[in-house]
Amino acid sequence: MLSLLSTVGASVAATEIRTSAQQGTEPKFQSASATGGRVVGICIDIMRAVEKLDSDLKFTGDQAWQPLPRIYSGMDRGVLDASCGLSHSPERDKKYVFVGPPLFSIRYHLIARNDDAAVIANWDDLRKLAPDNVVLANRGFAGVTVLESAGVAQIDAGASDPKLNLQKLLAHRGRFFFHRMPGLQAVLDRSGLAEKFKILPTVMAISPLYFVLGKHVDPVLVDRLRTALQTLEKSGELERIAKAWE
Repeated sequence: MLSLLSTVGASVAATEIRTSAQQGTEPKFQSASATGGRVVGICIDIMRAVEKLDSDLKFTGDQAWQPLPRIYSGMDRGVLDASCGLSHSPERDKKYVFVGPPLFSIRYHLIARNDDAAVIANWDDLRKLAPDNVVLANRGFAGVTVLESAGVAQIDAGASDPKLNLQKLLAHRGRFFFHRMPGLQAVLDRSGLAEKFKILPTVMAISPLYFVLGKHVDPVLVDRLRTALQTLEKSGELERIAKAWE
């Protein structure tokens, strides 16, 4: 159950929002060696900003890493309450509560090997390369849905880790890797293979990301979180946080 801690004299109970840091989503969540390996990132900054606005809200679990499928499972079972930075999809819209406004938007690009001369200005250009147009994507991530919606027929989403997909791309097990900014250059740099790839300049898709809550969460909490996020949007704080991590 959602942890509700009564506060003497307070009109609204102090509330613990159980969440988790999502693996492989830099800079939404990333580990910082300068802080002893603590989790930092866009979502951490947004959570702290929400807590500053509404001192009775407290996010917990944001220093514990979990893969996205486990986060979904946790919300489905009611042992997690929220996940930061997810995009709409038909399946998610049925199962979870999206809390507006958008936190920030991600921009999807194709990554190719440096020796690939392909020029991709739109989805038609990608489709015309068939059959040599296999696109690698991270398993369980929204990028797969974006590719499917664009009519991309050859998608390999067998790997859930960006570094594994870069290794597959280098081994010619796909022609492109589909990933998002912000965070893409950091993924390349951290892989140790950055000099072997190039980020194609065309933005293939833009997707706004939201806070998502399980349907077991009290509607009063949903409204409180929405109010805090609306205040952060109007003040320009959400935009400032996102730009700080570009």
